[in-house]
Amino acid sequence: MNEQNFDYLKNQIKYSGFGDSLEASLKEQLQQGSLEFTLKHQAKFGGDRVDSTLFFQRSNQSDRYFFSRYDSILTKEGQEDPSISQTFYMGKDNHMTLKEGYNLLDGRAVKKELVNKDQQKYQAWVQLDFRNTDRLGNFKYQLFHEKYGFDLQKTLEKYPIKELQVPEDLNRLMDSLKKGNRQSVVFLQENGEQKRFIEAIPKFKSIQVYDSNQMKINPSPKVSAKESKATSQKTEIKAGSEDHSPKKTRKRKSNGIR
Repeated sequence: MNEQNFDYLKNQIKYSGFGDSLEASLKEQLQQGSLEFTLKHQAKFGGDRVDSTLFFQRSNQSDRYFFSRYDSILTKEGQEDPSISQTFYMGKDNHMTLKEGYNLLDGRAVKKELVNKDQQKYQAWVQLDFRNTDRLGNFKYQLFHEKYGFDLQKTLEKYPIKELQVPEDLNRLMDSLKKGNRQSVVFLQENGEQKRFIEAIPKFKSIQVYDSNQMKINPSPKVSAKESKATSQKTEIKAGSEDHSPKKTRKRKSNGIR
């Protein structure tokens, strides 16, 4: 068995989110020297379960093995039958961790640094397109590049989120949302602090808010002092004499992909 290859693979498995529970099985399979083999893994995320199969192949030129891909099946809490599955390919670039794979399967978006065909790096939000599959039956990816116009921090600043007041808390919140997590936060409201959960929705340049029971709600974004003054001025005009000047019509902005 190639010890250096074993150390590399066990670290790759660990830092891809599968932990170190597969280390003994990995060593056993490498010692057997088969052309290819698989390892099984199960993880719980809250009440959800993700069953994964990790695929390994031996090189044609040496005794080294490669972690090529993993298949994950998501079973939602309260459901007996698996609800959705996807193959995630491993490599030097553009691969997903187990937690990121779970978040994608659960319908959320993940922000990644990707590499294009010209080996140029770029940032984009990635989301599974559950309406379209490729020839192998995997869901295709939707990519929302930086030019698409979704600014996560500016979007968060529209809401009375307590964590925005401390830079370290804001950075941790941003990092969690970029990984595709549904993150708990505190909303500062007139009746006191309220626990909420939020997740990023880059497709619509917004966030989704959930109550403490993780039920969807649609709170109104907080109003800035400038917007509040403008609203007050409009109210005063309406309360006074009628304004017979022509009305301006605002065009709606499209939320589609450009």
